[in-house]
Amino acid sequence: MTDLHLWLRHEARSTERRTPIVPSDARRLVERGTTLTVEESPQRIFPIEEYAAAGCRVAPTGSWVSAPKGAVIVGLKELPDEPAELTHRHIFFGHAYKQQPGATDLLRRFAAGGGALLDLEYLVDDQGRRLAAFGFWAGYLGAALAVLHHRGRLVAPLTPTSQEELDEVLQPAAGDEEFTALVIGALGRSGRGARAAFHTAGVEPTCWDLAETRDLDRPALLAHDVLVNAVLATTPIPPFVREADLDDPARRLRTVSDVTCDVGSPLNVLPIYDRTTEWTDPVRRLRKEPPLDLIAIDNLPSLLPKESSTGFSGSLLPQLLEFGVGGPWGRCLDRFHQVCRELGITEGEFRHV
Repeated sequence: MTDLHLWLRHEARSTERRTPIVPSDARRLVERGTTLTVEESPQRIFPIEEYAAAGCRVAPTGSWVSAPKGAVIVGLKELPDEPAELTHRHIFFGHAYKQQPGATDLLRRFAAGGGALLDLEYLVDDQGRRLAAFGFWAGYLGAALAVLHHRGRLVAPLTPTSQEELDEVLQPAAGDEEFTALVIGALGRSGRGARAAFHTAGVEPTCWDLAETRDLDRPALLAHDVLVNAVLATTPIPPFVREADLDDPARRLRTVSDVTCDVGSPLNVLPIYDRTTEWTDPVRRLRKEPPLDLIAIDNLPSLLPKESSTGFSGSLLPQLLEFGVGGPWGRCLDRFHQVCRELGITEGEFRHV
């Protein structure tokens, strides 16, 4: 699509170093005729000079608000609170379709400005499979942090690193006590990542997926030392761990790492906490005796920004090269309009869609 103008924005979240488009893939887009504007960003893992060398235009931080109306704004995480009216099409993870806190306000901003959200979580193929995701690295880091915490080697605040450096500290050391671990959602992207991290740490986890969760053996779950949840529910299912389970005298569970972080959603399978944890304070104690600690960081892959960005960008590139009104992007747009109707939001004219 030679008249496509993509605008890669700076991420407002200070801990977000990832990017959905890496310089090597930016070059391929430019070579195919796409206009790609990249905002300056002091925290992005790839320097702006690499984008300029790939043929991209360079723009100041946050200048997407005045981008040409036809430009498609590309990012990863949440938008800043202003402007109140969003006039462009935006590609990012909106977290706005499952009644999350602030979701309706975000969608009203699009309706007010006539823009649209093309949510990356709903960029799927004909069978409903995600076409671009950070799942593997989210699972890898969710399990890695759980291991390090359980072994008493997790250092806060968390800082971005490389897989090579992370794997060095993940290796089992003399004096480490053995523990049992459970991965729920073990066959998905995040589950595979979690299993890989446990393998690096010398731990062979129990692996559950759909078959094991249809009739959940909750006592067996609570009998593990460490739990990594990699399930993103799309329909209501019974929760895996309930508030009452935290006070079960038979509970052996000590560390929960929730990769999904669906807090606030009625589809949350771990409704035992009301807020995520942060890089500065990654672990929250839910019970003192016996202890139960929670890790629930909603941008885990940004701790490995280069590896996770490169993988994600590689899977997103084919979709951007075929950007248009139909196919996966059309399904994204249809989902946006559907949710707005369901919430009773009066949509704008969507002149730019």
